[in-house]
Amino acid sequence: MNLIILGAPGSGKGTQAVRIKERYGLAHISTGDILRAEVASESELGLKAKAIMDAGQLVSDDIVLAMVGKRLAQSDCARGWILDGFPRTRAQAEGLETLLSDQDKEIDLGLLIQVKPDEVVRRLGGRRVNRQNGKIYSSEELAHLAGENGEIPAEGPAPEGEGTFYQRDDDKEATIRDRLTVYEAQTRPVIDFYQDLDKVVEVDGAQPMEVVSDALSSILRDRFGDGEQA
Repeated sequence: MNLIILGAPGSGKGTQAVRIKERYGLAHISTGDILRAEVASESELGLKAKAIMDAGQLVSDDIVLAMVGKRLAQSDCARGWILDGFPRTRAQAEGLETLLSDQDKEIDLGLLIQVKPDEVVRRLGGRRVNRQNGKIYSSEELAHLAGENGEIPAEGPAPEGEGTFYQRDDDKEATIRDRLTVYEAQTRPVIDFYQDLDKVVEVDGAQPMEVVSDALSSILRDRFGDGEQA
């Protein structure tokens, strides 16, 4: 099966993509990982991308699509794959359709994890990072530190008693809402694109992680069978 997973920042799509990968033996494909691997290997595509990034510009869709096509041709993708964080724009979605058609492949299903903006702000705004080891703490892990207003301090001692935590700039409310605005502008046309192809199913991402995971598993089981690895 060939899947894409869609959802706003903080929707939990990365966590769910990993779970689906493990259950079905799929390749979990992130364009960020592909880009870093190509740059590190100093491939032709990687060198082109590095020159563009070093100039402070965004890597073009043509280069990203070429990298994705190269990755999808690798042997671990033979059983199927799940795309995480791509396509981000309608142009990328259209380019991906052409690329897959040339490889005699197609997207089987798009999994959309829906979470309301206020819930995203609550989740991401409550995250903190350990200064010493980079560990990320969820708002649930730090709930006992919340004040009367329910807010978690921006800085404080790490829960395990070693080190201190702080709030990253991109986890502050104004930045999160800016990211959501960009997501809505860029990704809504992608969702519309796959909905027009009747390839999108939605799951309520505000539910507990295990409930969301069970809902996704049920959808995939109904469509593709159990598929669990031995």
